[in-house]
Amino acid sequence: MKRLLLLLFLIMPAGCNQEASLASNHDRVEKVVTHLISPWSIDYDGESFFISEKAGTIVKVRQGGKLIREDVHLSAPLSNVAESGLLGFVLDKDFRESHKAYAYYTYDLGGAPINRIVTLQYDGGSWYENEILLDGIESGPVHHGGRLAFSPDNILYATIGDGANPDSAQNLNSFNGKILRLNKENTFEIVSSGHRNPQGLAWDKDGKLFASEHGQSANDEVNIIVRGKNYGWPVIEGTETRDGLETPFLTSGSRKTWAPSGMVFHKGLLYVAALRGEAILVLDTKSGEVVDRIEGFGRIRDVFSDGKSLYFITNNTDGRGKPTDEDDVLYRLTRN
Repeated sequence: MKRLLLLLFLIMPAGCNQEASLASNHDRVEKVVTHLISPWSIDYDGESFFISEKAGTIVKVRQGGKLIREDVHLSAPLSNVAESGLLGFVLDKDFRESHKAYAYYTYDLGGAPINRIVTLQYDGGSWYENEILLDGIESGPVHHGGRLAFSPDNILYATIGDGANPDSAQNLNSFNGKILRLNKENTFEIVSSGHRNPQGLAWDKDGKLFASEHGQSANDEVNIIVRGKNYGWPVIEGTETRDGLETPFLTSGSRKTWAPSGMVFHKGLLYVAALRGEAILVLDTKSGEVVDRIEGFGRIRDVFSDGKSLYFITNNTDGRGKPTDEDDVLYRLTRN
């Protein structure tokens, strides 16, 4: 498959639904909505998209590209340290009936950033924190993690960063640097340890869990997550090996940085959003290779598949990108 490079796309107002053609294999990209502000997570209830924004709002996108920015009423003020705010967001599987969702946010407690996972209740126009599921996860100036996702068997998973304290990833008495899941007792348990800043979760058709993770300066990772395994940080990274520690399924290498975030399987391939890499990486998990790159949109934070099209959000307004007048954008990519 040839490397994708965006040569030209049309400038369109939100909701215009005009398409732009990618140069190779006639893939097509459409701007669904523009003027998002540091978006983080995408979900869809069958009628509308819901996108979390770091400043503490949820954007509802109805058919036709109409943007409605909705308030989220949280029980603690959001932290303003780097990479913090309202991060992971996922709708309950019965959202159309329950009006319930789950959120991960970093709040300020006496000047210290703390991570929390909560349920939200939706009244059709605003969101209200309802139940605290996990609290008191001390973070740091960066590395909050933040991804929430449901497994195929409807179990909630969460990624927690090391909070810039590498040793915490090896401490099984700490949730930092771990991937967690919510058990039947409504408490979280550790699935895997030894993670630096994991920000993506996706399951293949066989139920195998993949996770993306930021490396220290390169050596970004995609891992196959097996319950009880230790993925090495900070003892090993990249292709280094040590007994009892897992090496990555795929790494960017010591000279390249992806800064991978959200990920999703779409038509048999794994699509991984890359921030610093400014691309969507397309992985063939059978060969373990990056077989394609979708580029030309800047920093990519999250990806979503409805089975037909791939949706993705840029993250050019987070202070590290180069935003255009219309950033950030929710795009739809149709691959022929």
